[in-house]
Amino acid sequence: MTLDEIKALVRTVPDFPKPGILFRDVTTLVGHGPGFSAAVDLMAERVKASGADVIAGVEARGFIFGAAIAARLDLGFVSIRKPGKLPVPVIAIDYALEYGTDTLEVDPEAVGEGHKVILVDDLLATGGTALAAIELLRRAGATVEHTLFAIDLPDLGGGDRLRSAGITVHALLDYPGH
Repeated sequence: MTLDEIKALVRTVPDFPKPGILFRDVTTLVGHGPGFSAAVDLMAERVKASGADVIAGVEARGFIFGAAIAARLDLGFVSIRKPGKLPVPVIAIDYALEYGTDTLEVDPEAVGEGHKVILVDDLLATGGTALAAIELLRRAGATVEHTLFAIDLPDLGGGDRLRSAGITVHALLDYPGH
């Protein structure tokens, strides 16, 4: 499948979660077997090129893409979770949202010292969640220099924020505007 064919599988939902927003919904891509497989293949190529030996995914849709890519490449997968989901002692980070804060957690034993990790998620908007996840992984001992997203919304500035922090940004698809 071409990138245009994959992009056509992403549903656009107007006015969600608020008026004026065009929500890019990967549910329809993930639900299309050949399209999802093609997306995973293309993303896996970018992971290989990054030299990562572990993939980390952010809850929840980062799990879908990250775990599929990890399985395709025979790499380990690390879950970056929302609070209270892991049954072991965790390390956590609070980060700012547009209205308030949120927290991410990881099992510090899930990442070995010096592992080269690529962070995978479905969507890059402002970059706040990705920067928090990267900091969390680094606290656990990982080296994180690359990120990979199914979709980038470049006008929201997340890619620029990550690049300013010395992180290489890869995205399968991009959508100008929001």
